[in-house]
Amino acid sequence: MKRLILVGAAVAALIAGPASAQDKLLNASYDVARELFVQVNAAFVPKYKADTGRDITIDQSHAGTSKQARAIVEGLEADVVTFNQITDIDFLVKNGFVSEDWQKEFPNNASPFYSLPSFLVRAGNPKGIKDWNDLARDDVKVIFPNPKTSGNARYTYLAATAYAKEAFNNDPAKVTEFVTKIFNNVPVFDTGGRAATTTFVEREVGDVLITFEAETRGIAKEFGEDKFERVTPSVSLLAEFPVAIVDKVADKRGSQAAAKAYLGFLYTPEGQKIAAENGNRVHDEAVADAFKDQFPEVRLVTVDDVFGGWDKVQSEHFASGGLLDQIYGDR
Repeated sequence: MKRLILVGAAVAALIAGPASAQDKLLNASYDVARELFVQVNAAFVPKYKADTGRDITIDQSHAGTSKQARAIVEGLEADVVTFNQITDIDFLVKNGFVSEDWQKEFPNNASPFYSLPSFLVRAGNPKGIKDWNDLARDDVKVIFPNPKTSGNARYTYLAATAYAKEAFNNDPAKVTEFVTKIFNNVPVFDTGGRAATTTFVEREVGDVLITFEAETRGIAKEFGEDKFERVTPSVSLLAEFPVAIVDKVADKRGSQAAAKAYLGFLYTPEGQKIAAENGNRVHDEAVADAFKDQFPEVRLVTVDDVFGGWDKVQSEHFASGGLLDQIYGDR
């Protein structure tokens, strides 16, 4: 049960010795990234020591990224964010915590790796779930977290909407009806991706869990392919994992150099390998080639292509009174 007991607001990494303010970082990250960053931090700490001669401590905070972004604005002093949705970093930009050109500070628009919403079903796939259309059936119970607090769930919402747009030739009424059916099949909306995993795995609620492909791989690996099966839908949405230095905090704490080194490590071959080992798809060609057999082919669409970009998504879908509110209601 080691994946499910790694809970709490902070998970400390390695401490090699006494650290100054410049040698301590808090990484505010998304809910299902605990295991990933335990491994990243374990590799980064000795590399930082070798490169700089200085010790460093990395602390972790995990929650839904929308919740994390609000917490930072309200006082959580995170030096860096490793989120799963651009809009949550843009929220920090608008509140003066992150620079406007944050996507230019690191490669791939500051997204070191990526994933996609995917399915996890119970052994034998008793409901025969193969694609998004199965999630709207009356006999299927779907588990994913609250899209109000979870970037993970927002990707699920957008992926289901993208599928419906293709299936119903962009008919707004039919798209809304389809996505509403899926939402109505969710018996409980947890606040984050890991809580949804607990509901599906420990409480044995639901027929299918929708979460990032990396999470489905991790669950199946830990609990056994004899208990769960991974199902890759015919089409899904590219889910980037943007990273940024929280300049307002890093400038105050004098941690800019350490923050840059930490996020830069995610792009190194070692950092990319750790990401791939944890079920994420990576940009480094050599590492991606080494892990290609572990990732099924899937047609990925993008927010830009389907929805006209994140700004439009934010205003049309996620703003107060937007399409998500109309579907989600008061739940």
